[in-house]
Amino acid sequence: MVKKIITENQIKTARFAKAMAHPVRMYILELLSKQACCYSGDLSEVLPIAKSTLSQHLKELKNAGLIQGEIEPPKIKYCLNTENWKLAQNLFKKFLHL
Repeated sequence: MVKKIITENQIKTARFAKAMAHPVRMYILELLSKQACCYSGDLSEVLPIAKSTLSQHLKELKNAGLIQGEIEPPKIKYCLNTENWKLAQNLFKKFLHL
């Protein structure tokens, strides 16, 4: 029998950390943690990056489950995925022994 050394919590923590491993993504998460939601168009006005680049950053955060998007034509509204955001906070606290 092979002993499993990688835990589910380690996998989830690494997934969240990878998604957060860019300053633009950290900015987006910090912004969303301070307000209910925002539209991708509003973010593109604030961030000095191409809309396609912003879209990729939002996609990474969404794929990791840290944010969720709701289409409100012609815009997309993004909010924190509060359940996964709390999970990420708890996993990082546990990992960092805080």
